[in-house]
Amino acid sequence: GYSLAFTEGNGFFGVFDKTFLKGITVDSVAATFSKGVVVSELAYVIFQGAFAAITCGLIVGAFAERARFSAILVFMVVWFTLSYLPMAHMVWYWAGPDAYVDAAAGEAAGKTAGFLFQKGALDFAGGTVVHINAAIAGLVGAIVIGKRIGYGRESMAPHSLTFTMIGASLLWFGWFGFNAGSALEANGSAALAMVNTWVATACAALSWMLAEWLLKGKPSMLGAASGAVSGLVAITPAAGFVGPLGAIAIGLLAGIICLWGVNGLKRMIGADDSLDVFGVHGVGGVLGALLTGVFAAPSLGGTGVYDYVANKVGDYDMGAQLISQFWGVGTVIVWSGIVSFVAFKLVDLIIGLRVPEEEEREGLDITAHGESAYHY
Repeated sequence: GYSLAFTEGNGFFGVFDKTFLKGITVDSVAATFSKGVVVSELAYVIFQGAFAAITCGLIVGAFAERARFSAILVFMVVWFTLSYLPMAHMVWYWAGPDAYVDAAAGEAAGKTAGFLFQKGALDFAGGTVVHINAAIAGLVGAIVIGKRIGYGRESMAPHSLTFTMIGASLLWFGWFGFNAGSALEANGSAALAMVNTWVATACAALSWMLAEWLLKGKPSMLGAASGAVSGLVAITPAAGFVGPLGAIAIGLLAGIICLWGVNGLKRMIGADDSLDVFGVHGVGGVLGALLTGVFAAPSLGGTGVYDYVANKVGDYDMGAQLISQFWGVGTVIVWSGIVSFVAFKLVDLIIGLRVPEEEEREGLDITAHGESAYHY
């Protein structure tokens, strides 16, 4: 997988040269975003491996409690190969800054980059590659597999708000690693990404909580935790490109718009997305990816886009950047949607996606795995 995503091939896939990490040694290095600065390629491999793993894990939440374990494992292999790897290559693969020695060399290097990198789409830490990609797959899965038995009639609240809070807290802390780590260096860019991840998430937790308080009369911890995750998602593509004020704006908007995503939009679509993967990661990912094009503008406190040939920040064209961001968002929605639908249908034909009704009623922990979380 690493080889197909992060070697030079065409605009959509790399080649098999580094399969099973062939040729990557303790001395191998990977480019960063600064000329003359490199990191261990093995460190880069494991960092990218974490992104790849969490994206597959995200999808499952959309159809929890009703899907066949073996079917999901097979689906993941197909989806990962045909949706995750090309998206990672399209958005993140490039020759590295050292290739941009002059205009001619820069133009030649640019032609070897991924399709969306060439389009100029900015995604600092995975708004398109991870969040929208997984959310579309999850939504398609929830629709194809169907609703849980009793959905809409029986209470399906989280069984432990304590665990929800601990999980959200672990996510927030771990997210600093993803967003700040995406700078690939311990520098000002990493610090900016960390500060932005900090404030956007706090603002989204606040705006979701306040909006819910106004609408339902009570603020909830589940709402605040959901808001925090929506802020984490929305700031992910923007983290290293916007200033703190931009991050605050993105966070405040994310809390309110993702609250609509898990209520109004969810009702409009009519899918049983168990853990609101689409409402939070899909809606938040799209919002963050598009607003990156707005708040990356130096006039709004952003970093702009660096010109590696001129070795300075280039002139910023917000309209052109927004078109690039739309390219990123549109591509991942269509690509993941088609791959997911075909993969789910194929797996359903061969294995069957859904467990029998009596197994669903009894609970998959017991019927599929012979385990129970609690023994009374």
